[in-house]
Amino acid sequence: MGENKTQKTDADVEAFLATVEHDTRRKDARRVCELMREVTGEEPSMWGDAIIGFGDYEYRYASGREGNWFRVGLSPRKQNLTVYFMDGFDRHRDLLADLGPHKTSVSCLYVTRLERIDEAVLVEMIRRSWEAGAMGESTD
Repeated sequence: MGENKTQKTDADVEAFLATVEHDTRRKDARRVCELMREVTGEEPSMWGDAIIGFGDYEYRYASGREGNWFRVGLSPRKQNLTVYFMDGFDRHRDLLADLGPHKTSVSCLYVTRLERIDEAVLVEMIRRSWEAGAMGESTD
């Protein structure tokens, strides 16, 4: 089985954030990075060339595929800020209604402007996801 294309790197997180072209997206990414640092007590790492991750865990699917991944993370994409919750959103359903404008996929939260999001709700989601990662829970 092949490795994930996206691997943890030694690249500098702050140098990456400085390259984000859109001022608001760069500011939002720095703020979410700061929140994740506070909640997790971890320093961020680059995963690939565009994802900032906190912590890491080993996973193994029933298919036998295994690898390493971060527990929570973010990526300042062109269209939105993507926040990664590796435990998915089932445990966060009660919070999503109070979060503010967003979209989700399996494990990604898409936010266009952080100022429109309830930061306390986002922090609680990060905390829950971080704790779930400590228990080895994921979206497999």
